[in-house]
Amino acid sequence: MANQSGEESETADQRGGDTPQAVATTEYDYSNFYYSSSDDLFAIFGPYDDWWYGSARNSGYYLFSQPMSTPPGPRINLEEQLHHETLKLFNLASYNYLGLSTHPEVIAAAHAALDKYGLGAAGSPILSGTMDVHLTLEKELAAFKHKEAAMVFPTGYSTNVGLLSALMRPGDWVILDQNVHASIVDGAILAKAQVKFFRHNQPADLEKKLKGTTGKRLVVVEGVYSMDGDIARLPEMVEISKRAGARILIDEAHSSFVYGAEGRGVVEHFGLEDEVDIHVGTFSKALGGQGGYVAGSQSLYNYLMGFARSRVFSCALSPAVTAGVLAALRIVQREPQLRQRLWENVAHFRGLLATAGVDVAESTSQIIPIMIRNDRKILGIAQTLQKEGLYLQPIIFPAVAKHRSRFRVSISASHSTADLDRAAAILIKVLREEEIIK
Repeated sequence: MANQSGEESETADQRGGDTPQAVATTEYDYSNFYYSSSDDLFAIFGPYDDWWYGSARNSGYYLFSQPMSTPPGPRINLEEQLHHETLKLFNLASYNYLGLSTHPEVIAAAHAALDKYGLGAAGSPILSGTMDVHLTLEKELAAFKHKEAAMVFPTGYSTNVGLLSALMRPGDWVILDQNVHASIVDGAILAKAQVKFFRHNQPADLEKKLKGTTGKRLVVVEGVYSMDGDIARLPEMVEISKRAGARILIDEAHSSFVYGAEGRGVVEHFGLEDEVDIHVGTFSKALGGQGGYVAGSQSLYNYLMGFARSRVFSCALSPAVTAGVLAALRIVQREPQLRQRLWENVAHFRGLLATAGVDVAESTSQIIPIMIRNDRKILGIAQTLQKEGLYLQPIIFPAVAKHRSRFRVSISASHSTADLDRAAAILIKVLREEEIIK
């Protein structure tokens, strides 16, 4: 077992046991298994299995990756993995912000595309994988975003990784908000660019970090931050970046199709659509599908065609998913009442939490963190919530910093008021019992 100093203790096999035995690992987490002192690549597996089977799984880590047997709607059936039970739960964990993953038109479009094109694209986008439905989605998305062009990627993760590694080179500077998504960080690392982090949502620190940098510089922020639910201070970030001569990229994974009068995101909300150089987003959040996009100039599109390795060397997005996303995009433009309903639900649920004194940090969006700040206790609370009928995922290291654990509530337009009332009642009851709130 790897201890705090990184040394290795005996594995279960070395102790002579047939199965991993419980060891003193209750204070361990994933960080204890990042490095191994052994020269054997697989040596870490034994200590990790000891931890996983000895204490981690039973103490709450089993809560991760539990499969649903229903769509990700307001109520779900969850296949619980410790006692192997099927649980009927209120769902506040899924991204499905506008409830479009099961919209009849979206399902019908995906069905029709499945019949027309088959299951997969069977090729890279630059070889045989591009189909007419991909180009239709790109054209309509670019028009929606008021940009010359938009490029579709297989996932949101591959979008940022491909974009950053395509544009940046060794010696270039990438200046990141410290809370940006891991895909942005990984893209900068893959590019071998120089990286600086500025304090979360602090324009003054961005300005400080830009000083002393020269050459090509890219500032990256998010529209809505995925773990905190707060909105970027975009006007100040743009002004500072422009004054320094740096380009700016915004990742609107959680704000596209949700923010702005027409749903074009935080850039529209602030009236800065033409001031931000590169717009990134996903189809897996508000549209309930899969994939990501980059929107910007035609020249950017042309360059990424040749240099975005995560797209060039991946299979194109499934045509059935693409058709479903296209249908969802059209619905978003036709039915603004979905966004209105979402914001009504957000206000209602926030009101219930505020009355009970629940700590939601700086969130102002449909993402509402329920701050626990106890990395051990949160797993037990999550198990209790699940037993009481509420599905919320515990968010712990490495998704957030240590001692910043929280539950992440995702509100959807598809939630009824009764759903939200009952879910809030369960949450508040358990938080009081656990002495998180009074």
